[in-house]
Amino acid sequence: MSRLIVVSNRVAVPQAGRAKAAGGLAVAINSALRERGGVWFGWSGHVSETPSLTPEVTTSNNIDYCVTDLSPDDLQEYYHGFANRVLWPLMHYRVDLAEFSRADLSGYMRVNEEFAEHVSRFLKPDDVVWIHDYHLMPLAKFLRERGHRNKIGFFLHIPFPSLEIIQALPHHLEVSAALTQYDLVGVQTENDRENLARYFALLGGREIDGDHLFEFPDRQVRIGAFPVGIETEVFARCARRISRSSFVKEVRESMSGRSLVIGVDRLDYSKGIPERMDAFERFLAANEDWHNRVTYLQITPKSRSEVQEYADMEHQINAKTGQVNGDYGEAIWTPIRYINRSYSRTALAGLYRMADVGLVTPLRDGMNLVAKEYVAAQDPADPGVLILSQFAGAAFELGDGALLVNPHEAEAVAAALKRALEMPLDERRRRHAGMMKIVEENDIHRWAARFLSALSAGDASRQPASLAKKAGSRGGSDASSGGGVSRHISFPAA
Repeated sequence: MSRLIVVSNRVAVPQAGRAKAAGGLAVAINSALRERGGVWFGWSGHVSETPSLTPEVTTSNNIDYCVTDLSPDDLQEYYHGFANRVLWPLMHYRVDLAEFSRADLSGYMRVNEEFAEHVSRFLKPDDVVWIHDYHLMPLAKFLRERGHRNKIGFFLHIPFPSLEIIQALPHHLEVSAALTQYDLVGVQTENDRENLARYFALLGGREIDGDHLFEFPDRQVRIGAFPVGIETEVFARCARRISRSSFVKEVRESMSGRSLVIGVDRLDYSKGIPERMDAFERFLAANEDWHNRVTYLQITPKSRSEVQEYADMEHQINAKTGQVNGDYGEAIWTPIRYINRSYSRTALAGLYRMADVGLVTPLRDGMNLVAKEYVAAQDPADPGVLILSQFAGAAFELGDGALLVNPHEAEAVAAALKRALEMPLDERRRRHAGMMKIVEENDIHRWAARFLSALSAGDASRQPASLAKKAGSRGGSDASSGGGVSRHISFPAA
């Protein structure tokens, strides 16, 4: 089996005395790398005035974790600048928030080229390369320029926007058009895949088999929809275990028999938290009989507080929380509990399990794994109800079981809250069972196996086109098992 080289913006390097990565992408990557042997390369998370030309390598469980520092200019231009103040808002349809500068674009391309230079030093001809997310879209271009003909795949974890939006990206022919240098480009949903297909056609790509295989002058590129999953079995088991803990018991006692609505989101304008609070206020205004019978818990760790847009949003949410609690609260009841701190995945699993409603209403999201975690955490005998934005990638898989809403329509979200809180047990069980089947079958390990199988085979058509829509047509080839290969990694002297 070919060695696997993974490149991402950040690397989950194992550290003595610290718990292993808790979930998500790190779980899938570590599992694939342990099976095949290989390297995980990316930014260390540290900033240095003079980054070393030789990355730091940590070897553990058949994996070389290889990291490099960024310079202060790299951090500002590549990461804070172009990646997070241009690509992030634009890919989430917030063109109005994109702040383009030539210096930031130059830094973004420079760091991608430096990453390519590092990877080139240890890349072998038969290695398979898997590159992740919007930070590194041009990376394959720089690897190809260095003569590498390896199979290189790319997975975009955030949405790929419509043709009109992506063309609003300044110098898009240097950035997003570089996706034509991959053998396989994976996206979250069929909608993302269709958007990318239209963009490839604009770039002159010719679809040659009617199944999203595009021919360009120097290569053929396959586009595939590979919706990301979670560690379903592990998360469900964790939720069952923590539900008996003193932490969950104390939270439950503090509810005094009231129903619980929960939202868990990083502080970001794409998550729709202010709109969600408006909807909860509309619900309280229209349903006086629910006063003092329901509490909305919003857990929102702060994010990018140094960016003005995020600071403004934090102020807006704090003000809205105070206004709603002031207008509707009582001495014995606080309608909204708003918390700006992180909880462990274990603690969140327990909170999800006890919540009657999971409120997941982003304005735009690539997938949103909170929706899948909420489903996995439920007690099948007495499950809660998922209210889900139609603009979350998870809606393509869970739409038959969740209550789908337009997060911009406060009255509709308020009506969905009432319906969810009053939904009969039989309907709750039926809806949950359908969603749980999907979440179990398309877990994080199946996702990684399907992508790597398609990349290694050069045939993304192995994945069923309707996976993201109907549970009955999910499937795909699992990667075969195999032993590792030589672990030694070397770099030429700086």
